[in-house]
Amino acid sequence: MGENLEKSETSGILKIRVIPRAKTNEIVDVLQDGIIKIRLVAPPVDGKANKSLKIFLSSILNIQRSRIEIISGAKGRDKIIRVDGMDQESINARIAQELG
Repeated sequence: MGENLEKSETSGILKIRVIPRAKTNEIVDVLQDGIIKIRLVAPPVDGKANKSLKIFLSSILNIQRSRIEIISGAKGRDKIIRVDGMDQESINARIAQELG
């Protein structure tokens, strides 16, 4: 698993705080420090929340799940995600659109 946090023209980085065992999968808020709070139905057991997060993000970003990589925080609530094949501006726009 890489630790390269650099953005490029074809990839972006997301800082995520996961709230597991929620009623629905949803983006709750983007905090002032840029962390995106996401509620997930899945429990944080046996990687279920991580898998659910990747599925949820792939549907929001309209990108293949294989292009989403958890590069830090796989066992915690705070995660750093790299999205390949989509620039940071496009990622931010889709997150903002999902928030309404």
